[in-house]
Amino acid sequence: MTAKMKAIETTGIVDKQHHLHLDSPLPIMGTKRVRVIVLLPEQPIEEWNEGEWLKASTTNPSFDFLKELAEDIYTLKDGKPFHDKR
Repeated sequence: MTAKMKAIETTGIVDKQHHLHLDSPLPIMGTKRVRVIVLLPEQPIEEWNEGEWLKASTTNPSFDFLKELAEDIYTLKDGKPFHDKR
């Protein structure tokens, strides 16, 4: 019988000593043994543009909780308009 596995997606860097350093802590309490799958781009990603970040954040299941009604707490009347002056 195989155990059910929960996937957590994050990013990190592999240093010159071949050690993996994650960009943020994992949401795991205590000490646990884990399986790690490393995905490498075929070509280096120099810098993601805003569209790529937006696509990744809207299609990543890690953000599905934001679709819940309880998370919809803001309206167009909240806050002040922001106008980028570039």
